[in-house]
Amino acid sequence: MNMLKFRQYGLQALYAVYIYILFKIILFKFSPIDFTFLWHQLQRSPDTIERQLRTGNLVPLATIYNTFHHLTATTLLNFIGNIALFLPFGLFTAFLSPNRSLSLRGLVLRAFGLSTLLECAQGLFSIGTFDVDDLILNTFGGMLGYGLFRLWKGIRKSPPVTEK
Repeated sequence: MNMLKFRQYGLQALYAVYIYILFKIILFKFSPIDFTFLWHQLQRSPDTIERQLRTGNLVPLATIYNTFHHLTATTLLNFIGNIALFLPFGLFTAFLSPNRSLSLRGLVLRAFGLSTLLECAQGLFSIGTFDVDDLILNTFGGMLGYGLFRLWKGIRKSPPVTEK
């Protein structure tokens, strides 16, 4: 196996580990993954979905606004954490795209889609609350990761500086 293929498989393995950790953090809050618990929660979900919709945030920027007007260590950690959790997603998705040619639009759609899946799962399983601002922050985190990828790609393409 040549070195390029080895690197690609290594990157794919790291991406799989990252996705596992992302799901574990967002859906299980660092607890062990328990499929029996999920099944129990899913059976209860018809009774709790309405409550989840009432307690969730469907107003864009409301949580972000409250974060900065009622700043605590917890709200700041939540704000930064939502961005930081998806930063690797932007990097991995860009690096693993064919010919490393993923567009910003393509990345935004993927980050938003994954974030929506996770937010809806929190509501469906009653293991968190749906927050539209998490979608915004997660997508922004993915965009930052993509921006780092583009920066790396630009640095690699630029010719070396020669002294006169």
